[in-house]
Amino acid sequence: AASYTDSSDDETSPRDKQQKNSKGSSDFCVKNIKQAEFGRREIEIAEQEMPALMALRKRAQGEKPLAGAKIVGCTHITAQTAVLMETLGALGAQCRWAACNIYSTLNEVAAALAESGFPVFAWKGESEDDFWWCIDRCVNVEGWQPNMILDDGGDLTHWIYKKYPNMFKKIKGIVEESVTGVHRLYQLSKAGKLCVPAMNVNDSVTKQKFDNLYCCRESILDGLKRTTDMMFGGKQVVVCGYGEVRGLYFTRGCCILCVAL
Repeated sequence: AASYTDSSDDETSPRDKQQKNSKGSSDFCVKNIKQAEFGRREIEIAEQEMPALMALRKRAQGEKPLAGAKIVGCTHITAQTAVLMETLGALGAQCRWAACNIYSTLNEVAAALAESGFPVFAWKGESEDDFWWCIDRCVNVEGWQPNMILDDGGDLTHWIYKKYPNMFKKIKGIVEESVTGVHRLYQLSKAGKLCVPAMNVNDSVTKQKFDNLYCCRESILDGLKRTTDMMFGGKQVVVCGYGEVRGLYFTRGCCILCVAL
């Protein structure tokens, strides 16, 4: 299986490549479709850490409650996102997806999704032109009209509003995950230009506690170790900042008091 270090992962732009998955589909644009098997293993690991979605998939996939939903999404393309997308697909939704961040895409996961038949347009290290091109390829498809937007940052919503405003006639709602995206939605609302219902996921309890609180304390430690290139073992470390206290951690001979940055 090709990994992310595969020698075929050259500098050629994915937009200039002719790639097809094993089913013959070319409705995607990823760095290297040959990385799909490696990405599939990452998705399977993520599934073990996401029991709620997996339970929902098992319970409701026979009923197809999302049949008729045509979701266009713009989020980070990670193994966790892949579990969400495949759950939506298992419940009957049709999905097309782009990345909300030019650096966070896991190329092997994008390849695994493309191999599974999801139209994914994302790769790590996109240029600004690539970024908007990928979003446009998700939206501007002959014979396919989205009726729901799942956005992280508001760029997808902004693009549809700017380029394809008539699409909002069939879009039933917007789900926004980020502070930035919610702020942009409030701006549209105050200007009287938000013409469909929008859900502020960022202010939900699960987002505030699990993502913004508990997950941050995991990533703060990881980020500190990566940026300083230091090991915490054998050291006493105090991290000071602003916000809620994240918790008290104990590792091998190491006491870390971590406060929100």
